[in-house]
Amino acid sequence: MTKVIAIANQKGGVGKTTTAINLAASLAALEYRTLIVDADPQANSTSGVGLNPREVEHSIYECMVDGVDVYDAITKTDIEYLHILPSHIDLVGAEVEMVNIERREERMKDSLKKAKKDYDYIIIDCSPSLGLITINALTASDSVIIPVQCEYFALEGLGKLLNTIKIIQTRLNKALEIEGILLTMYDVRLRLSNQVVEEVQTHFKKIVFDTIIPRNIKLSESPSFGVPAIAHDAESKGAVSYLNLAKEILVKNGKS
Repeated sequence: MTKVIAIANQKGGVGKTTTAINLAASLAALEYRTLIVDADPQANSTSGVGLNPREVEHSIYECMVDGVDVYDAITKTDIEYLHILPSHIDLVGAEVEMVNIERREERMKDSLKKAKKDYDYIIIDCSPSLGLITINALTASDSVIIPVQCEYFALEGLGKLLNTIKIIQTRLNKALEIEGILLTMYDVRLRLSNQVVEEVQTHFKKIVFDTIIPRNIKLSESPSFGVPAIAHDAESKGAVSYLNLAKEILVKNGKS
């Protein structure tokens, strides 16, 4: 059974793309066939695994808007077991173009249906908004991971996201679950980081992952090399943390 996981939070700069790339790469390193779907017009997941978004011939945009076959868009990466369905700046206009399309909230689900048989995990990197593309991603997913950074405005907007998830569960995808809340950008030296961890764990209890992602220079550096952290420096704290997250998800899903 393929598990489709969206990485979503309408707040920018919380580590969505870092999580999508490094979780997917960690699952691939553990020899699970994994596909990243870059559903963000900024295309950072695309460039983060070594592709130039400007040179992408077919992307998630063409699959959703023009009905292009998903296999014409999926591309291999340099990491075995890891493929990507890339994004392109054109995705910015997709929400407007899809307004009059029938079942517009289910275009991504329809596009991915054919590919599901070839992957154990599909990780969707959502854009920092609650627009139609993110709604498509949540409709196509089995579960959602919500990255929350260990900073002052950590919980800002989280209620709005949880409300959107509830609406999607009611109207579009009854099976959607919250895989977990992931604490990111943790700095052990900062009292504020520790306060945020305590607050989130107290408030959300069991849905918070045990794994916490630290601030780490290797995580920040690796996108400029076009590789996930595990390929840049497998022993760095960031790479090890995402490997631990992958293992925690596998245990939670009875795969390990």
